[in-house]
Amino acid sequence: MHEEDHFRKRSWRAGPLTLTAPDPESIDSVLRWRNDPAVTEWLIQTIVDPAALKREWLDSLDNPLHHVLIARHSEDVVATGTLWIYDGQGQIHGDRNAYRNCEAGIDYLVDPRHQSRGFGGQVARVMLQLAFDELGLRRVSAGCFADNRASRRILEKLGMRLEEYSIQASWHADRGWLDGCSYAILAEEWSSHRSD
Repeated sequence: MHEEDHFRKRSWRAGPLTLTAPDPESIDSVLRWRNDPAVTEWLIQTIVDPAALKREWLDSLDNPLHHVLIARHSEDVVATGTLWIYDGQGQIHGDRNAYRNCEAGIDYLVDPRHQSRGFGGQVARVMLQLAFDELGLRRVSAGCFADNRASRRILEKLGMRLEEYSIQASWHADRGWLDGCSYAILAEEWSSHRSD
């Protein structure tokens, strides 16, 4: 079985949630709420084209550098998580394999009808488990608007470190220039935090 086929058939548990790879029906369920202002308020990519998102997420099933998970509570699709792998920084005259495809970024979205139930944190935790425990990555990062207190709490509770606080770094369509936060965690920090 190819690694991509194995990923398609896997499921992960997080509290009351079951997370699986996307399929056309689950993506349609996400699209019912993805462009809702309650979801897009704190996103950089606010509105998505449904056909383009569906194509991108289905294509991710064959891309070992892009992982999308759909979270269900009972039969309802309540959240999503995305992980994308990229090269770390390194000197080009050294061993480039030392920093190739060793880091990842994560994000997560929650259906507005299911917010404030801890689902964002549970999805983010699965994304970190996938990154470190299964994919063997060395570092994971995540970013958010500084005013997005809920997302900052999730990242901090997972043991992610605030590495950068950027003043007026990103334009918000309703609020103007806002500060931003960048968080990260290393594999060894995740192991230590998880065992606490």
